Amino acid sequence: MIRTATPDDVPVIHALIRELAEYERALEEARATEEQLHAALFGPDAVAHALIAEEPVEPVADGAGEDSSEGAGSDSGAGTVVGFALWFRNFSTWTGTPGLYLEDLYVRPQARGGGHGKALLAALAAVCVERGYERFEWAVLDWNEKALGVYRSIGARPQDEWTVQRLSGPALAELAALAHAR
Repeated sequence: MIRTATPDDVPVIHALIRELAEYERALEEARATEEQLHAALFGPDAVAHALIAEEPVEPVADGAGEDSSEGAGSDSGAGTVVGFALWFRNFSTWTGTPGLYLEDLYVRPQARGGGHGKALLAALAAVCVERGYERFEWAVLDWNEKALGVYRSIGARPQDEWTVQRLSGPALAELAALAHAR
């Protein structure tokens, strides 16, 4: 099941982001706090949105194993959280329409192959269609063959002529200083 994230999901979203960063071999770069995520997703100037993928909690027979649905990966009782997608709106000057940029999509290893990733992507595609967004874009690490296979299976195509550029840290500060020097 795919659902819109709520403020109660912030701790599990934070945990999933940390798991994703570890999978991508960059855990030290994942510095966002739960407070920052709450503000970004649910604050007065929210800049992002998130969807949650859940597996239903199995019914327990005759009270046996009553605590089986508690623990990491569970939320307020609707199901066990197995993944998420975090996105924000962008804009194309060429189409004159907003688009959707998928920042993160992650499904826990034990739930992979269960269709959760495709279900998250389908839900985001539905957001695009419902809102008149003409583009749905994201980046993927070139070594992530399983993710690339999923993306090809839904019709996504690489934009090989475009290379992502990033300015951060000292280089960002140095360039910003040039604006103040003028």
